[in-house]
This record gives sequence, structure tokens and C-alpha cells, in this order.
Amino acid sequence: MALAVCLLLDPRADAAVRRLWRRLEDRGIASLTSHTHGRHVPHVSLAVLRRWDLDDVRATVEALPDAGPVRLHFDGLGTFRRGRCWLIPAVSAELVARQERVARALGDRGAELHHHYRPGSWIPHCSLAPRVHLSDLGTLAATVYDVLPLEALADRAELIDSGTGERWPLTHAP
Repeated sequence: MALAVCLLLDPRADAAVRRLWRRLEDRGIASLTSHTHGRHVPHVSLAVLRRWDLDDVRATVEALPDAGPVRLHFDGLGTFRRGRCWLIPAVSAELVARQERVARALGDRGAELHHHYRPGSWIPHCSLAPRVHLSDLGTLAATVYDVLPLEALADRAELIDSGTGERWPLTHAP
């Protein structure tokens, strides 16, 4: 189980990613639509915590300045080990600074960051499919590249429990 600080996509981009998830499912590739609890939302995580105190995390993140919305330009497909596939956004200095600010604030308060979310290790992404077999990569890529590029505005933030899908909206986007 993990708690993530997530930037959520504007309604148009959210709907586009959800359509992409369904298209993958229609082609026999399990997406976040059917993964675990089925309550996943299109997002970019700024921090993922292995251990945390919810009230402390919320207070820490909400004490950070409102960084406002951030434009995201998705134009690539990425993979992590064990078959996790995702959309790649262009990485701006603003996005990296935002992530580092959140990760450092949480780390300074004693939250245990997942090692992939430590400053300097973070790779921004919007997850598509959790376990893609090598034999399905061609189908996945063709499906994704039919949709890209995708412009998005990450205009709000939430804390999301990845184990249950439970969500806590934040007052602003850190």
C-alpha cells in the first residue's frame, strides 16, 4: 500500500486517458481500468510514500505554496521493469522543481518516500497498463500512438491511497 501526492488532469485530458485505457482493454491489454480496485484516475504522481501519517502528509503538502496548474505535453510511451507502461510528458524545470519541493518537504517531516520518487530519481509519467507482456508491446504502442500527442492541464491535486483508491482532495496544487 502507498500514498501518492498526485496532480490530476483536466476533464478533457482525463477523458482521453480513460478512453485510451478502455481501448487497451478492448485489445486484450489490462489497463488501470481493471487493475486492483478499479478506482484509478489519470494522474502524475509527485511523491509516493511507503509509510506516512495522513494528517501530517496533508498538512505538510497544504503548507507548500500553491504552484498553480501546470501544462503537460504527452508525446511518448515509456516502460518500466516488469512491464509497466506509461505516457511520457515533456519535463520542464518547473515540473522538476515542483516535484523536488514536495518530496523534500515530506522527507523532512519523516515520511518514507518510495526510492523512485526521491529528488533526482523521479521519472514523471501517467500510467497506462501495469503488466504488459512483451508480445503485446506492439499493440500497446500502436494504440497509444493513435492518440498522441495529448495536451493536458494538471489543475488540481489529491492524496490517493493506491491500495484502496481512496482519495483526499487538496486545497491547491503544490
